[in-house]
Parts: sequence; C-alpha cells; structure tokens
Amino acid sequence: MMHSEKLGSLMHASDVLDCIGPVTWRAANGKCWAALLVLFALLRSLPAAAQSSEAYDLSGLDFFRPPPNLFQFQHEYRTAPGSTRDVTTQTLNLRYDHTFYLTPTWTVVTRTDLPFLARNTINSSNPNGNYLHGIGDADIQAAVIHDLDKRWAVGFGARLIAPTGDDPLGSGKWRTMPIVGFRVALPEISKSSYFEPIFRYDLSVAGDPARRNISNLQFGPALNIGLPDRWFVTFYPSQDIRINFGDPVTGQTGRLFLPLDVRAGKKLSDNVAASLEIGVPIIKDYPVYNFKSQFRLNITW
Repeated sequence: MMHSEKLGSLMHASDVLDCIGPVTWRAANGKCWAALLVLFALLRSLPAAAQSSEAYDLSGLDFFRPPPNLFQFQHEYRTAPGSTRDVTTQTLNLRYDHTFYLTPTWTVVTRTDLPFLARNTINSSNPNGNYLHGIGDADIQAAVIHDLDKRWAVGFGARLIAPTGDDPLGSGKWRTMPIVGFRVALPEISKSSYFEPIFRYDLSVAGDPARRNISNLQFGPALNIGLPDRWFVTFYPSQDIRINFGDPVTGQTGRLFLPLDVRAGKKLSDNVAASLEIGVPIIKDYPVYNFKSQFRLNITW
C-alpha cells in the first residue's frame, strides 16, 4: 500500500505533468529529468508481485503474459517517403497497461497510449518543412487472453484510435483495430522463449472526409529467444508487416510492406527492462517507412 500511495502521488505531481506539455518533450528542462529519474528509481525498487513468475512476463514485452501494471517510455525515430523528400517523425509515447486476472486461465488487459510527435512534413501550412510538435492520435485498447495450457494461449481484443492529433501529426480519422493472436511457449529453447503471431486490422470508420481512408492488415510473427544473463532477442516484435487495402500513400506501387524487424534487450531488474528495435524494409511497395528505430523502457509493478 505504501508503494501504491507514493506512486499515485508521484504520477500526479506537477513536475511530471510539466514534462509532457504542449511540445513533444523538453530535454533542456532539468526539472523534468529529475522527476522522471525519481519515478524510475521508485518503480525500480518495487517488489515483484505476489503471483507466480510463470503467470506473467515482468519485462512487459509478452502480449500473452502481461504484468499487473506496466508504464512504458517509448521513443521512436522513423523516416518515410514524402511528396518532395523523406519525412522524419520522432515520437515519445507514454503507455500504461493494467491487467485484471479473472481466473487462473482468463485475463483482461487494458491499455492507453498518449503519443507526442515531432514531424517535418512539407505542406501548404508548412512550406519550409519545419518540425511541428504536438499530440498525435491517442488510443485505448482492451484484450482478452485465455491460457489453454502451459504451452498454448489465445487472445483477442480491439483498439479505438481517436483523431486527437492536428494535421499533419494525426490521421484525422476515428479508427478501430481488431486484434487476434496466439502464443506457443518454446521451453526447448529456453524458459522465456516463445512464438507469438498477432494480426491486427486498422480501419478508419469516421472523421475528416478529406483525409485518406485507412484500411490495412498488420501482422507480426514475433519469435522471442531468451538468452543468458536476462538478455533477449525478438524477430518481428511489432506488427509492421502490412497489406494495404485503403487509399494509397505517397510512393505506393503495390499493397505489401515487408520489413526486417528485430528487437534486442535486457531485463535490468525484475521490474525494469530496456530494449532497442530496428526495422528496415525488404519490400516496400506500400511504403510504411524507410528506417525505424525504437527504444523502450518498461517499468512494471
């Protein structure tokens, strides 16, 4: 209870809120970094949850083995084709997951994302291609997970994405995203190894009629290999394989985007994990990105 009270008061402190103000982030503000370091230190000191370690993955990276609570700092750098030159997007995403353990085999997980973007798109309102800063499209998600046995699990869910970002930082569309997948444990490789294919469908359902309609299938056949000393490597950890059925994007010549996508990381403690993901296209008939790097810091309790 003591830890929960401290965490609650810290998460609502004005210092932390100041760090995620109207701009993407304020690296020069020492007060912000001090507040975030205090948050990191407090959460890192939290004891592991009372449930068995086999019930969930404390790194916070396994969709089908969620921890009771997850707070994630995610920074992504991405370049993609633009009308006259490549467009660079930097995103600081703040994520919070909470898990409800209904029975020993049934779990419900909720998720919220709040992205802050910096993007240098060239358009009529930004002819010089300066970086524009602001909030992107926020979302909420819920997923139901069922453990069939110690090796197999299945799950499904849905995400609702709101057009909270102004042009060109948001899509201008309300979107739904059904999600389905399964998990196979691979103890023959190591205790923390698994294969986890997840399918999503991103579909715009309302919003600005002048903006591009979105309809694309997203797939990520995640293969996680647990390594010694709490290291791990994951192939295709994100649902970055895409087939586009919606309106074409700049530079599109077909429907398929197939990248090489790999993440490597380490559990720094029972409650903290850091990882770096790199993605480069192999086939980009539907050009999602030219290059992607993503750093994640997961804090669980």
